[in-house]
Amino acid sequence: MIFLADDLGYGDLSCYGHPIIKTPNLDKFAGEGVRLTDCHSAGTVCSPSRAGLLTGRNPYRSGFYYIASNRTWLHVEEKTIPELLKQKNYQSGFFGKWHLSRIERDDHPDPADHGFDYYLATSVNAFDGPENPGKFIRNGEPTGILNGWYCDIIVEESVEWMKTIDPERPFFLEICTHEPHTPIGPPDSLIAPLKRPEYMSIIRSMNFGGVDRGVPDTLLAAANYYATVQQVDNAFGVLMRELKNLGLDKNTMVFFTSDNGPEHPVNFEESKGEWDVPIRDMCSGTPGIFRGMKRYPYEGGHRVPGIVRWPGEIPAGKVSDALFNGTDLLPTICGLVDIEVLNDRSIDGINAFSVFKAKGMKRTEPVLWTFPTHEDTWFRMPHISMRIKNLTLLGWLPVEKNQGKHKEWMKSNIPESFKLYNIEDDPGQQVDLFDPTDQESQDLVKLMVEKWIDIRDAGSY
Repeated sequence: MIFLADDLGYGDLSCYGHPIIKTPNLDKFAGEGVRLTDCHSAGTVCSPSRAGLLTGRNPYRSGFYYIASNRTWLHVEEKTIPELLKQKNYQSGFFGKWHLSRIERDDHPDPADHGFDYYLATSVNAFDGPENPGKFIRNGEPTGILNGWYCDIIVEESVEWMKTIDPERPFFLEICTHEPHTPIGPPDSLIAPLKRPEYMSIIRSMNFGGVDRGVPDTLLAAANYYATVQQVDNAFGVLMRELKNLGLDKNTMVFFTSDNGPEHPVNFEESKGEWDVPIRDMCSGTPGIFRGMKRYPYEGGHRVPGIVRWPGEIPAGKVSDALFNGTDLLPTICGLVDIEVLNDRSIDGINAFSVFKAKGMKRTEPVLWTFPTHEDTWFRMPHISMRIKNLTLLGWLPVEKNQGKHKEWMKSNIPESFKLYNIEDDPGQQVDLFDPTDQESQDLVKLMVEKWIDIRDAGSY
């Protein structure tokens, strides 16, 4: 079972050190399993991350250079976790934010086309509001307005689905919340206790990945955001209690994580005042001690919470500091159920179950995260991040000269400038160790360029 929050930062749970937000259900869950401190999403933004999670492949291989659109979707040629699990007679259900196609369109694949037997999903987020959302589609049919909050609706329906499935067959379940993505709109009852003036000094001292928030009404924004994270925690608690009531908690592996780092308020230079104004003023998530936020290949853009529980199979109350990436989930699950990992395509993830057991993990290949925007208004953020052991190399592509030809620009360029950080000694990525005359720096650049070209040129959609 996968429970995927949306835009939840590494530092947004109390078990990851948040000084204000209370997440008792996830804290309890962490005490019953293994909390990962070096867990990463497969991408730095929604759709690429979700594609990598389901396919085990760097999202560029499946055509996700940015988010899903009318022209970009997860093609049926890609093989997903639920499709592979059919080899072992698994039942599968999907509930929540899909963001891998426009499922309302007849010419786009939906979750059923990617192996899910049952789904209640929205193509993207609840932009009509998380309360009483009206964009859900259930197994191909629009539902109209559903009463309640997004995260509660999908948990309730997933529980009802589990009550109807064949108890003699195994199941795979993916739940993807809208929360705490914008628009943010939690119940007033959760907001009120968090609007405490004494919290302001704490909020001002918190790290937002090096991004200047620069928005008014910070206390109100924080209270709304913190309440929304508590909504996610409450919904997760309901799911865990119902799993126990159904007698499924002992033999079900549950993995909680986020699709990327936390969103930040709109910077008008970045957005040109054209989008997400003012709903992103409520974004108050934190990447903890790390630099960068959603979209940024800096560490804060892809290091996320990761907690896994499987009674009797993994230890309880442990912490794992080994790297786990979203692309590792497919090969890890294949290993657990004795399914051969696909050999007709490149799979970037590895079987990393030892990380879930709080044991060490040796990787022979680096992990890459990318967000190659060509816009200078994104502060010339790095386009590529490559992690090997404790070293993170950041690479910048050249400035794009021909606006509107993003894919062509990306596919014809390699990184030309670099910075290097020891992520263990310098988690905030402040001390650049890159030396173009040093052999280690040269070797890392060569490796990044090789890996980038391999991934860059693989996408054929």
